[in-house]
Amino acid sequence: MGKVAVGAAVVCAAAVCAAAALVVRHRIKSSGKWARALSILTELEEKCGTPSSKLKQVADAMTVEMHAGLASEGGSKLKMIISYVDNLPTGDEKGLFYALDLGGTNFRVLRVHLGGKESRVVKQEFEEVSIPPHLMTGSSDELFDYIASALAKFVATESDSQHVSPGRQRELGFTFSFPVRQTSISSGTLIKWTKGFSVEDTVGQDVVGELTKAIERAGLDMRVAALVNDTVGTLAGGRYNNPDVAAAVILGTGTNAAYVERAHAIPKWHGLLPKSGEMVINMEWGNFRSSHLPLTEYDQALDAGSLNPGEQIFEKMISGMYLGEIVRRVLCKMAEEAAIFGDTVPPKLKIPFILRTPHASAMHHDTSPDLKVVATKLKDILEISNTSLKLRKLIVEVCDIVATRGARLSAAGIVGILKKLGRDTVKDGEKQKSVVALDGGLYEHYTKFRTCMENTLWELLGEEASENIAVEHSMDGSGIGAALLAASHSQYIEVEEP
Repeated sequence: MGKVAVGAAVVCAAAVCAAAALVVRHRIKSSGKWARALSILTELEEKCGTPSSKLKQVADAMTVEMHAGLASEGGSKLKMIISYVDNLPTGDEKGLFYALDLGGTNFRVLRVHLGGKESRVVKQEFEEVSIPPHLMTGSSDELFDYIASALAKFVATESDSQHVSPGRQRELGFTFSFPVRQTSISSGTLIKWTKGFSVEDTVGQDVVGELTKAIERAGLDMRVAALVNDTVGTLAGGRYNNPDVAAAVILGTGTNAAYVERAHAIPKWHGLLPKSGEMVINMEWGNFRSSHLPLTEYDQALDAGSLNPGEQIFEKMISGMYLGEIVRRVLCKMAEEAAIFGDTVPPKLKIPFILRTPHASAMHHDTSPDLKVVATKLKDILEISNTSLKLRKLIVEVCDIVATRGARLSAAGIVGILKKLGRDTVKDGEKQKSVVALDGGLYEHYTKFRTCMENTLWELLGEEASENIAVEHSMDGSGIGAALLAASHSQYIEVEEP
């Protein structure tokens, strides 16, 4: 990634935002309703403030919570789940492996042909299958039979050159993005369904067991070698491409992080220490909270009205599910108290989550002289027309404040992980590279968010430490990463080693 000199990069955080705010302030007449709108904006900017000093406190708090979560179950808001992944891909993996990525109303089946150090990924193919709504609330057997039958059909499309070696079982990595209590690399019980699923008889069951029974019923000879969550998959995909990858972060609809911990630094681990001496930890960092987080009245109202009040506070401040909704709540207050859209509050503006983060991003990125994109979005989504240019500038400023806070807090979280690993500073003469693999739609598509997050990272680390830290986009980690983890935890690895 092209890293700007730190001094220049830091501009993102404070100077640009401050300049933008000044422009808006000068253009808005400080009289009557505009004065009220302006005071709401100023208050928002103050409450969302993320100076370096505050972000360093957030990073420190993240590190403290990580230690507490590793020490005992329930010892922290961070679950710090032991993933049982103790062998990350090295690039030596060879053979044909499958992956099943079940994370929502669609699932994907993938086939990956690995060629070892020389050829790496020789070929990968995938197919996306949507789940009929009635299966999302039906029985466990029906759901898993449907998935296994799609998997069997996909396996049937193997070409002659792609078969597994004679006498070998096909092996599968299973990405399952729902809350699971993992009990080994290839087993875990479902805690609860989310994302519209309600298949009651799966709760409390081993999801690998359910899938395995369905695979057998489908007449398929296949073994589930690894059960992983999408963040752990992203870490595996990142490590396969770069041996310096130490952590992975997903910034999408939701957010999470995973990283490689030294096995002896996990007090709550009671089994034999793995041969590798390492263990991947799934942090579930969306649930992080701290008194140092710059919470506003809008965050508190959003949380109170959510399906999980008091939970996932960090996620509600930084992820794609919520940024647009925070912007909507600010505009709603401005409409009520400063009549920015006229005497009545536009009815559509009162609908929760009608303004999605991609809409806010499009408005934030509008570079047209008359802010045409902002006008179009207001008209198409909120049925608000005839807005003035100064009002559109005000709306861009709200988007900027909300996104900047989210981006800077994300960076602070990453610094917290690097601190826990002792990689946030340069040791004498050490040049250890640390790479953070990132994935997710928010990171990939919201350019201003991504740029601000990366620049804040360099700002917090300082010039010297920044030299050894890099951020890389690890695309499609949850899919290919699961296949790679099936390979690195294959039952045939020992056979091949001399």
